[in-house]
Amino acid sequence: MKPVRVLVVDDSALARELIIAILSSDNGIRVVGEAADGRDALEKVHILKPELVTMDIEMPVMGGLEAIERIMDSSAVPILVVTTRGDAHTAFAAMSKGALDLIEKPDVNLESAAEFIEKIKFLSKIKVTRHISGTFHKEKQKAVVKSESLDKIVAIASSTGGPKALSILLSALPKSFPFPVVVAQHISAGFVSGLVEWLNRISKLTIKIALEGEMTMPGTIYFSPSESHMKINSRRFIVLDKRQPEDIYSPSCDILLSSAAAVYGNKSIGVILTGMGDDGVSGMKKIKEAGGVTIAQDEKSSVVFGMPKVAIESGCIDKILSLDEISNGIMRLICLERP
Repeated sequence: MKPVRVLVVDDSALARELIIAILSSDNGIRVVGEAADGRDALEKVHILKPELVTMDIEMPVMGGLEAIERIMDSSAVPILVVTTRGDAHTAFAAMSKGALDLIEKPDVNLESAAEFIEKIKFLSKIKVTRHISGTFHKEKQKAVVKSESLDKIVAIASSTGGPKALSILLSALPKSFPFPVVVAQHISAGFVSGLVEWLNRISKLTIKIALEGEMTMPGTIYFSPSESHMKINSRRFIVLDKRQPEDIYSPSCDILLSSAAAVYGNKSIGVILTGMGDDGVSGMKKIKEAGGVTIAQDEKSSVVFGMPKVAIESGCIDKILSLDEISNGIMRLICLERP
């Protein structure tokens, strides 16, 4: 296997040196160049043709946001945002421009370095297209409730490529959406608050990080903390279980979706979005078995057609929809109509 060709972009010489040292320690990665600002990065992407770019956000001359947009418009390549927790909101905004994922600037330790290297190798294999499809639905939307029962829940499983997908799906839900929404998004520790803050700015609904013991409320979207597994108990309260060292996925999509199936039964709606692996598939099966409805994101609109593909092949999916169709699909299922 040829080593992955990587371009490192950061205005800090020290940060570039650290990232290059970590990546160069693995024979499966070759750093082909470095850039100190977005304009330099844009030029070097054209010349060096890397298979992945690590991108800082706050830089002189041309910032990371503009650089990502221009790179994805001219010569699309997988981009990993490497940032600090302090500017997490801006980092998530970068994902709306086409970046695939984000990670905290690595510390000099084996665990952090190993995670960084693994992320680089995985993302470099993803085929990206010019400007990932989908636009924010900013127009005001109204909805008329036609269902006699409001006792429903929407449970969403999401992983790689999920923040962008969630921004499109959740921003399209109307202000009058009358049911709780619960989300398990695989994400690096420390970035959930930035994701929620970013999504709150573009959503008409209230989005928050779930708290132990709070009741799920209509029109509110609850995100599981990255360090805990979220589930719903029989009283419709949120329960958070601490992540264990042996857990592969965090937060667990299967735990969340399975609890929705157990509590809401045939009034549960499961949605499985872009992501690698099979987390969420077992939970989607339980929703299907309980008489609920299951939706999977289609291949064309998925950044990584892993989780949805496994779910579809398992036979537990009722509807396969493009990302732009999922919000309308949910509202049709819960008997909402736009006037």
